[in-house]
Amino acid sequence: MQGLHLTADLHGCCCAPPWLLDAAALGQACVEAVRAAGLQPVGQLFHQFPASCHGPGGVTATVLLAESHLCVHTWPERSAVTLDVYVCNFGADHSAKAHALMDALLALFQPADVQRHALQRGSPVRTP
Repeated sequence: MQGLHLTADLHGCCCAPPWLLDAAALGQACVEAVRAAGLQPVGQLFHQFPASCHGPGGVTATVLLAESHLCVHTWPERSAVTLDVYVCNFGADHSAKAHALMDALLALFQPADVQRHALQRGSPVRTP
């Protein structure tokens, strides 16, 4: 196994409210961003959390990819989002597509502050 795991913590998101509050709208945007990046969605789950004493409920959006996954978690009461993009690089290097997907999501949420991390996972396949 070998792959690239990108994460980002977004704060001060200035996006339109549906991106933080509406599971269907965010889910559709995620699937469209996945396809635009050249990755292949194979499954999806979008969950809307109920409002609480802390404010409106957030959303978790997960898109299963042939190449691995995308997960988005929103905290509208904090104008915050966490992003997780992982691509396996078995058979082809999907790293550029993962970066394109992350960039598209950053543009969607319009954060004032971003903490990004990239982790190379696994090790190169060795031939005997």
